[in-house]
Amino acid sequence: MTDVRLNFKAASQRLKDVVKRTPLEYNANLSAQYDCNLYLKREDLQIVRSYKLRGAFNMISQLTAEELSHGVVCASAGNHAQGVAFSCNKLNTRGVIFMPEITPKQKVKQTEMFGKGHIEIILVGDTFDDCLLEALAYTQAHKMTFIPPFDNYRVIEGQGTVGIEILEDLPETEVMIMPIGGGGLAAGAGSYLKQQKPAICIIGVEPEGAPSMLKAFEHGGPFSLPDINRFVDGAAVKTVGKLTYELCKEVLDDMLLVAEGKVCTTILKLYNEEAIVVEPAGALSVAVLDKCKDKIKGKTVVCVISGGNNDIARMQEIKEKSLLYEGLKHYFIIRFPQRPGALKLFVNNVLGPHDDITRFEFIKKTEKENGPALVGIELKSADDYPSLLKRMEANRFEIIELNRDQTLFEFLV
Repeated sequence: MTDVRLNFKAASQRLKDVVKRTPLEYNANLSAQYDCNLYLKREDLQIVRSYKLRGAFNMISQLTAEELSHGVVCASAGNHAQGVAFSCNKLNTRGVIFMPEITPKQKVKQTEMFGKGHIEIILVGDTFDDCLLEALAYTQAHKMTFIPPFDNYRVIEGQGTVGIEILEDLPETEVMIMPIGGGGLAAGAGSYLKQQKPAICIIGVEPEGAPSMLKAFEHGGPFSLPDINRFVDGAAVKTVGKLTYELCKEVLDDMLLVAEGKVCTTILKLYNEEAIVVEPAGALSVAVLDKCKDKIKGKTVVCVISGGNNDIARMQEIKEKSLLYEGLKHYFIIRFPQRPGALKLFVNNVLGPHDDITRFEFIKKTEKENGPALVGIELKSADDYPSLLKRMEANRFEIIELNRDQTLFEFLV
Protein backbone atom coordinates (compact mmCIF):
# COMPACT_ATOMS: atom_id res chain seq x y z
CA MET A 1 0.00 0.00 0.00
CA THR A 2 1.26 3.46 -0.84
CA ASP A 3 1.52 6.07 1.93
CA VAL A 4 -1.81 7.62 2.99
CA ARG A 5 -0.01 10.94 3.44
CA LEU A 6 0.10 11.33 -0.33
CA ASN A 7 -3.02 13.14 -1.54
CA PHE A 8 -2.48 13.47 -5.27
CA LYS A 9 -5.92 14.89 -6.04
CA ALA A 10 -5.43 17.72 -3.55
CA ALA A 11 -2.04 18.46 -5.11
CA SER A 12 -3.65 18.55 -8.54
CA GLN A 13 -6.12 21.19 -7.32
CA ARG A 14 -3.30 23.34 -5.91
CA LEU A 15 -1.39 23.17 -9.15
CA LYS A 16 -4.19 23.48 -11.71
CA ASP A 17 -3.83 27.25 -12.16
CA VAL A 18 -0.03 27.25 -11.84
CA VAL A 19 1.51 24.45 -13.90
CA LYS A 20 0.93 23.74 -17.54
CA ARG A 21 -0.94 20.56 -18.41
CA THR A 22 1.73 19.16 -20.70
CA PRO A 23 0.92 17.26 -23.91
CA LEU A 24 0.87 13.48 -24.13
CA GLU A 25 1.96 12.95 -27.73
CA TYR A 26 1.80 9.78 -29.83
CA ASN A 27 5.16 9.17 -31.50
CA ALA A 28 4.84 7.33 -34.81
CA ASN A 29 8.56 6.72 -35.35
CA LEU A 30 9.23 5.14 -31.95
CA SER A 31 5.96 3.20 -32.10
CA ALA A 32 6.97 1.65 -35.42
CA GLN A 33 10.54 0.97 -34.26
CA TYR A 34 9.45 -0.88 -31.12
CA ASP A 35 6.17 -2.34 -32.38
CA CYS A 36 4.02 -0.67 -29.73
CA ASN A 37 1.84 2.39 -29.18
CA LEU A 38 4.31 4.83 -27.68
CA TYR A 39 3.50 8.24 -26.26
CA LEU A 40 5.78 10.96 -24.91
CA LYS A 41 4.73 12.92 -21.83
CA ARG A 42 6.28 16.28 -22.69
CA GLU A 43 7.35 17.74 -19.35
CA ASP A 44 10.09 19.51 -21.32
CA LEU A 45 7.24 21.85 -22.34
CA GLN A 46 6.38 22.68 -18.71
CA ILE A 47 6.60 26.36 -17.70
CA VAL A 48 10.11 25.89 -16.29
CA ARG A 49 10.88 23.20 -18.89
CA SER A 50 10.74 20.34 -16.38
CA TYR A 51 8.28 18.60 -14.06
CA LYS A 52 10.11 19.93 -10.97
CA LEU A 53 7.79 22.93 -10.64
CA ARG A 54 5.01 20.57 -9.54
CA GLY A 55 6.69 19.35 -6.37
CA ALA A 56 8.27 22.68 -5.47
CA PHE A 57 5.06 24.70 -5.72
CA ASN A 58 2.99 22.01 -4.00
CA MET A 59 5.26 22.18 -0.93
CA ILE A 60 5.90 25.92 -0.78
CA SER A 61 2.22 26.76 -1.25
CA GLN A 62 1.42 24.81 1.94
CA LEU A 63 3.83 26.74 4.17
CA THR A 64 2.37 29.04 6.83
CA ALA A 65 2.47 32.81 6.46
CA GLU A 66 5.20 32.93 9.12
CA GLU A 67 7.30 30.32 7.30
CA LEU A 68 6.92 32.20 4.04
CA SER A 69 8.04 35.41 5.73
CA HIS A 70 11.37 33.79 6.68
CA GLY A 71 11.91 32.45 3.14
CA VAL A 72 12.99 29.12 1.66
CA VAL A 73 16.22 27.37 0.69
CA CYS A 74 16.92 24.61 -1.81
CA ALA A 75 19.81 22.66 -3.31
CA SER A 76 19.52 21.69 -6.95
CA ALA A 77 21.39 20.73 -10.10
CA GLY A 78 19.09 23.11 -11.95
CA ASN A 79 15.52 22.02 -12.59
CA HIS A 80 14.33 21.96 -8.98
CA ALA A 81 15.99 25.36 -8.58
CA GLN A 82 13.89 26.76 -11.40
CA GLY A 83 10.73 25.32 -9.88
CA VAL A 84 11.57 26.88 -6.51
CA ALA A 85 12.47 30.20 -8.14
CA PHE A 86 9.17 30.33 -10.03
CA SER A 87 7.27 29.46 -6.85
CA CYS A 88 9.08 32.16 -4.83
CA ASN A 89 8.03 34.75 -7.37
CA LYS A 90 4.48 33.43 -7.54
CA LEU A 91 4.07 33.30 -3.74
CA ASN A 92 6.10 36.45 -3.04
CA THR A 93 8.67 34.86 -0.75
CA ARG A 94 12.48 35.00 -0.64
CA GLY A 95 14.51 32.03 -1.84
CA VAL A 96 18.19 31.12 -1.50
CA ILE A 97 19.23 28.51 -4.05
CA PHE A 98 22.40 26.42 -3.81
CA MET A 99 23.65 24.90 -7.06
CA PRO A 100 26.80 22.89 -7.90
CA GLU A 101 29.57 24.96 -9.46
CA ILE A 102 29.40 22.77 -12.59
CA THR A 103 25.74 23.60 -13.26
CA PRO A 104 25.32 24.69 -16.92
CA LYS A 105 25.14 28.47 -17.23
CA GLN A 106 21.88 28.17 -19.09
CA LYS A 107 20.22 26.66 -16.00
CA VAL A 108 21.64 29.36 -13.73
CA LYS A 109 20.33 32.12 -15.99
CA GLN A 110 16.94 30.45 -16.31
CA THR A 111 16.68 30.19 -12.53
CA GLU A 112 17.42 33.90 -12.16
CA MET A 113 14.83 34.68 -14.82
CA PHE A 114 12.05 32.68 -13.14
CA GLY A 115 12.87 34.14 -9.70
CA LYS A 116 12.44 37.73 -10.94
CA GLY A 117 14.42 39.26 -8.09
CA HIS A 118 13.02 37.02 -5.33
CA ILE A 119 16.03 34.68 -5.18
CA GLU A 120 19.75 34.54 -4.48
CA ILE A 121 21.93 31.87 -6.14
CA ILE A 122 24.99 30.41 -4.41
CA LEU A 123 27.24 28.13 -6.50
CA VAL A 124 29.20 25.66 -4.37
CA GLY A 125 30.70 22.15 -4.66
CA ASP A 126 31.08 19.73 -7.56
CA THR A 127 27.90 17.66 -7.04
CA PHE A 128 24.36 18.01 -5.80
CA ASP A 129 25.36 16.24 -2.60
CA ASP A 130 28.11 18.80 -1.93
CA CYS A 131 25.81 21.80 -2.25
CA LEU A 132 23.08 20.01 -0.26
CA LEU A 133 25.26 20.06 2.86
CA GLU A 134 25.88 23.78 2.46
CA ALA A 135 22.19 24.47 1.88
CA LEU A 136 21.10 22.57 4.99
CA ALA A 137 23.61 24.45 7.16
CA TYR A 138 22.43 27.79 5.72
CA THR A 139 18.78 26.87 6.33
CA GLN A 140 19.40 26.15 10.00
CA ALA A 141 21.54 29.23 10.54
CA HIS A 142 18.92 31.56 9.04
CA LYS A 143 15.78 29.82 10.37
CA MET A 144 14.37 29.31 6.87
CA THR A 145 12.46 26.35 5.37
CA PHE A 146 14.33 23.81 3.27
CA ILE A 147 12.56 22.63 0.11
CA PRO A 148 13.98 19.16 -0.71
CA PRO A 149 14.36 18.25 -4.38
CA PHE A 150 12.76 14.84 -3.88
CA ASP A 151 12.67 13.40 -0.35
CA ASN A 152 9.51 15.00 1.03
CA TYR A 153 5.88 13.89 0.91
CA ARG A 154 4.59 17.23 -0.42
CA VAL A 155 7.24 17.26 -3.17
CA ILE A 156 6.54 13.62 -4.09
CA GLU A 157 2.82 14.41 -4.09
CA GLY A 158 3.33 17.25 -6.55
CA GLN A 159 5.39 15.09 -8.92
CA GLY A 160 2.60 12.53 -8.77
CA THR A 161 0.32 14.87 -10.71
CA VAL A 162 2.25 13.83 -13.83
CA GLY A 163 0.62 10.42 -13.35
CA ILE A 164 -2.84 11.95 -12.93
CA GLU A 165 -2.58 13.73 -16.28
CA ILE A 166 -1.31 10.62 -18.03
CA LEU A 167 -4.17 8.40 -16.88
CA GLU A 168 -6.76 11.09 -17.61
CA ASP A 169 -5.43 11.48 -21.14
CA LEU A 170 -4.59 7.82 -21.79
CA PRO A 171 -6.45 5.43 -19.43
CA GLU A 172 -5.24 2.43 -21.43
CA THR A 173 -1.57 3.02 -20.48
CA GLU A 174 0.10 -0.34 -19.79
CA VAL A 175 3.77 0.58 -19.37
CA MET A 176 5.24 3.74 -17.84
CA ILE A 177 8.96 4.55 -18.19
CA MET A 178 10.47 7.30 -16.03
CA PRO A 179 13.94 8.69 -15.33
CA ILE A 180 15.26 8.46 -11.78
CA GLY A 181 17.66 10.80 -10.03
CA GLY A 182 16.63 11.13 -6.39
CA GLY A 183 13.41 9.26 -7.12
CA GLY A 184 10.72 11.91 -6.59
CA LEU A 185 9.01 11.55 -9.96
CA ALA A 186 9.02 7.74 -9.90
CA ALA A 187 7.84 7.66 -6.28
CA GLY A 188 5.01 10.13 -6.89
CA ALA A 189 3.74 9.26 -10.35
CA GLY A 190 4.48 5.58 -9.74
CA SER A 191 2.45 5.53 -6.53
CA TYR A 192 -0.54 7.18 -8.15
CA LEU A 193 -0.45 4.89 -11.17
CA LYS A 194 -0.23 1.76 -9.03
CA GLN A 195 -3.15 2.99 -6.90
CA GLN A 196 -5.32 3.38 -9.97
CA LYS A 197 -3.98 0.51 -12.11
CA PRO A 198 -2.19 -2.14 -10.03
CA ALA A 199 -1.34 -4.16 -13.15
CA ILE A 200 0.54 -1.30 -14.83
CA CYS A 201 4.26 -1.95 -15.44
CA ILE A 202 6.51 0.85 -14.18
CA ILE A 203 10.13 0.99 -15.27
CA GLY A 204 12.73 3.29 -13.73
CA VAL A 205 15.87 4.39 -15.61
CA GLU A 206 19.19 5.71 -14.32
CA PRO A 207 22.46 6.64 -16.05
CA GLU A 208 25.15 3.97 -15.74
CA GLY A 209 27.46 6.45 -14.06
CA ALA A 210 25.02 7.27 -11.23
CA PRO A 211 23.03 4.11 -10.34
CA SER A 212 21.94 5.36 -6.91
CA MET A 213 18.46 3.76 -6.82
CA LEU A 214 19.68 0.44 -8.22
CA LYS A 215 22.42 0.30 -5.57
CA ALA A 216 19.85 1.21 -2.91
CA PHE A 217 17.76 -1.79 -3.99
CA GLU A 218 20.82 -4.03 -3.84
CA HIS A 219 21.81 -2.79 -0.36
CA GLY A 220 18.31 -2.76 1.11
CA GLY A 221 18.25 1.01 1.62
CA PRO A 222 19.72 4.32 0.43
CA PHE A 223 23.39 3.81 -0.31
CA SER A 224 25.83 6.65 -0.95
CA LEU A 225 27.89 6.13 -4.09
CA PRO A 226 31.55 7.13 -3.61
CA ASP A 227 31.80 8.60 -7.12
CA ILE A 228 29.36 9.39 -9.91
CA ASN A 229 29.53 10.48 -13.54
CA ARG A 230 27.99 13.95 -13.51
CA PHE A 231 27.22 14.16 -17.23
CA VAL A 232 23.49 13.37 -16.86
CA ASP A 233 23.31 16.21 -14.37
CA GLY A 234 19.56 16.06 -13.76
CA ALA A 235 19.89 12.46 -12.55
CA ALA A 236 23.42 12.49 -11.10
CA VAL A 237 22.67 11.91 -7.42
CA LYS A 238 24.95 10.01 -5.04
CA THR A 239 22.18 9.04 -2.60
CA VAL A 240 18.45 8.63 -3.18
CA GLY A 241 15.92 9.70 -0.56
CA LYS A 242 14.63 7.50 2.23
CA LEU A 243 11.01 8.18 1.36
CA THR A 244 11.56 7.86 -2.38
CA TYR A 245 13.45 4.60 -1.89
CA GLU A 246 10.61 3.05 0.12
CA LEU A 247 7.99 4.12 -2.43
CA CYS A 248 10.06 3.15 -5.48
CA LYS A 249 10.78 -0.26 -3.95
CA GLU A 250 7.04 -0.72 -3.73
CA VAL A 251 5.97 0.53 -7.16
CA LEU A 252 8.83 -0.13 -9.61
CA ASP A 253 8.64 -3.34 -11.61
CA ASP A 254 12.10 -2.91 -13.11
CA MET A 255 15.21 -0.74 -12.75
CA LEU A 256 17.45 -0.30 -15.79
CA LEU A 257 20.68 1.55 -16.52
CA VAL A 258 21.64 3.42 -19.70
CA ALA A 259 25.14 4.35 -20.86
CA GLU A 260 25.85 8.08 -21.04
CA GLY A 261 26.87 7.65 -24.70
CA LYS A 262 23.49 6.10 -25.51
CA VAL A 263 21.82 9.08 -23.84
CA CYS A 264 23.78 11.38 -26.16
CA THR A 265 22.75 9.40 -29.25
CA THR A 266 19.13 9.70 -28.11
CA ILE A 267 19.40 13.46 -27.57
CA LEU A 268 20.65 13.91 -31.13
CA LYS A 269 18.05 11.52 -32.55
CA LEU A 270 15.15 13.29 -30.82
CA TYR A 271 16.43 16.65 -32.02
CA ASN A 272 17.13 15.60 -35.63
CA GLU A 273 14.08 13.39 -36.16
CA GLU A 274 11.44 14.86 -33.84
CA ALA A 275 12.60 18.48 -33.31
CA ILE A 276 12.50 17.82 -29.55
CA VAL A 277 15.18 19.47 -27.39
CA VAL A 278 15.88 17.36 -24.30
CA GLU A 279 18.46 17.53 -21.56
CA PRO A 280 20.41 14.34 -20.76
CA ALA A 281 18.07 13.25 -17.93
CA GLY A 282 15.09 13.96 -20.16
CA ALA A 283 16.36 11.47 -22.75
CA LEU A 284 16.72 8.52 -20.33
CA SER A 285 13.22 7.07 -20.83
CA VAL A 286 13.68 6.90 -24.61
CA ALA A 287 17.34 5.84 -24.46
CA VAL A 288 16.37 2.71 -22.50
CA LEU A 289 13.83 1.40 -25.02
CA ASP A 290 16.32 -0.99 -26.64
CA LYS A 291 16.73 -2.71 -23.27
CA CYS A 292 13.03 -3.30 -22.71
CA LYS A 293 11.73 -3.80 -26.25
CA ASP A 294 10.37 -7.27 -25.45
CA LYS A 295 8.42 -5.90 -22.47
CA ILE A 296 6.78 -3.11 -24.45
CA LYS A 297 6.02 -4.96 -27.70
CA GLY A 298 2.33 -4.62 -28.51
CA LYS A 299 1.70 -2.45 -25.43
CA THR A 300 0.56 1.12 -24.85
CA VAL A 301 3.65 2.83 -23.47
CA VAL A 302 4.36 6.27 -22.00
CA CYS A 303 7.89 7.68 -21.75
CA VAL A 304 8.29 10.76 -19.58
CA ILE A 305 10.47 13.42 -21.20
CA SER A 306 11.33 14.98 -17.86
CA GLY A 307 13.13 18.15 -18.95
CA GLY A 308 14.40 20.26 -21.82
CA ASN A 309 16.97 22.50 -20.13
CA ASN A 310 19.89 21.65 -22.39
CA ASP A 311 22.65 24.21 -22.83
CA ILE A 312 23.46 24.59 -26.54
CA ALA A 313 27.14 24.91 -25.57
CA ARG A 314 27.09 21.22 -24.59
CA MET A 315 26.09 19.97 -28.03
CA GLN A 316 29.66 19.39 -29.25
CA GLU A 317 30.37 17.29 -26.16
CA ILE A 318 27.11 15.40 -26.69
CA LYS A 319 27.99 14.67 -30.33
CA GLU A 320 31.48 13.48 -29.34
CA LYS A 321 30.15 11.12 -26.64
CA SER A 322 27.59 9.75 -29.08
CA LEU A 323 30.21 9.04 -31.77
CA LEU A 324 32.46 7.28 -29.24
CA TYR A 325 29.56 5.18 -27.93
CA GLU A 326 28.45 4.19 -31.42
CA GLY A 327 32.00 3.13 -32.35
CA LEU A 328 32.28 5.83 -35.00
CA LYS A 329 35.14 7.80 -33.47
CA HIS A 330 38.46 6.42 -32.32
CA TYR A 331 41.59 7.96 -30.88
CA PHE A 332 45.09 6.53 -31.19
CA ILE A 333 48.65 7.19 -30.20
CA ILE A 334 50.45 6.32 -33.45
CA ARG A 335 54.19 5.88 -33.83
CA PHE A 336 54.95 6.49 -37.49
CA PRO A 337 57.71 4.43 -39.16
CA GLN A 338 60.98 6.38 -39.37
CA ARG A 339 61.05 6.56 -43.16
CA PRO A 340 60.22 9.24 -45.75
CA GLY A 341 56.57 9.49 -46.78
CA ALA A 342 55.21 7.73 -43.69
CA LEU A 343 52.39 10.25 -43.24
CA LYS A 344 51.45 10.05 -46.92
CA LEU A 345 51.45 6.25 -46.64
CA PHE A 346 49.09 6.49 -43.68
CA VAL A 347 46.65 8.73 -45.53
CA ASN A 348 46.73 6.75 -48.79
CA ASN A 349 47.08 3.16 -47.60
CA VAL A 350 45.67 3.04 -44.06
CA LEU A 351 42.64 5.32 -44.08
CA GLY A 352 39.54 3.91 -45.73
CA PRO A 353 37.62 5.82 -48.41
CA HIS A 354 35.11 7.16 -45.88
CA ASP A 355 37.47 7.66 -42.90
CA ASP A 356 38.20 11.21 -41.73
CA ILE A 357 41.04 12.49 -39.56
CA THR A 358 39.39 14.78 -37.02
CA ARG A 359 42.47 15.43 -34.89
CA PHE A 360 46.19 15.19 -35.53
CA GLU A 361 48.98 16.48 -33.33
CA PHE A 362 52.55 15.31 -32.82
CA ILE A 363 53.66 14.73 -29.26
CA LYS A 364 57.03 16.52 -29.14
CA LYS A 365 59.98 14.36 -28.20
CA THR A 366 62.73 16.98 -28.72
CA GLU A 367 62.89 20.28 -30.55
CA LYS A 368 64.29 18.54 -33.61
CA GLU A 369 62.41 15.27 -33.50
CA ASN A 370 58.71 14.48 -33.32
CA GLY A 371 57.47 11.74 -31.05
CA PRO A 372 54.30 9.73 -31.75
CA ALA A 373 51.11 11.47 -32.84
CA LEU A 374 47.69 11.75 -31.22
CA VAL A 375 45.22 10.95 -34.01
CA GLY A 376 41.41 11.04 -34.00
CA ILE A 377 39.60 9.17 -36.77
CA GLU A 378 35.88 9.26 -37.53
CA LEU A 379 34.35 6.31 -39.41
CA LYS A 380 31.23 6.09 -41.51
CA SER A 381 30.37 2.70 -40.00
CA ALA A 382 31.53 0.97 -36.81
CA ASP A 383 32.05 -2.16 -38.96
CA ASP A 384 34.98 -0.39 -40.67
CA TYR A 385 37.09 -0.45 -37.50
CA PRO A 386 38.59 -3.99 -37.71
CA SER A 387 39.82 -3.40 -41.27
CA LEU A 388 41.37 -0.07 -40.21
CA LEU A 389 43.36 -1.89 -37.53
CA LYS A 390 44.48 -4.55 -40.02
CA ARG A 391 45.75 -1.90 -42.44
CA MET A 392 47.69 -0.21 -39.63
CA GLU A 393 49.32 -3.51 -38.72
CA ALA A 394 50.09 -4.40 -42.35
CA ASN A 395 51.81 -1.05 -42.87
CA ARG A 396 53.80 -1.37 -39.62
CA PHE A 397 52.23 1.48 -37.68
CA GLU A 398 52.61 1.02 -33.92
CA ILE A 399 49.44 2.11 -32.15
CA ILE A 400 47.77 2.43 -28.77
CA GLU A 401 43.97 2.36 -28.91
CA LEU A 402 42.99 5.15 -26.53
CA ASN A 403 39.30 4.23 -26.56
CA ARG A 404 40.30 1.05 -24.72
CA ASP A 405 42.46 2.85 -22.14
CA GLN A 406 40.26 5.16 -20.07
CA THR A 407 43.12 6.67 -18.07
CA LEU A 408 45.18 7.60 -21.16
CA PHE A 409 42.03 8.73 -22.97
CA GLU A 410 41.07 11.17 -20.21
CA PHE A 411 44.65 12.43 -19.95
CA LEU A 412 45.26 13.00 -23.67
CA VAL A 413 41.86 13.54 -25.26
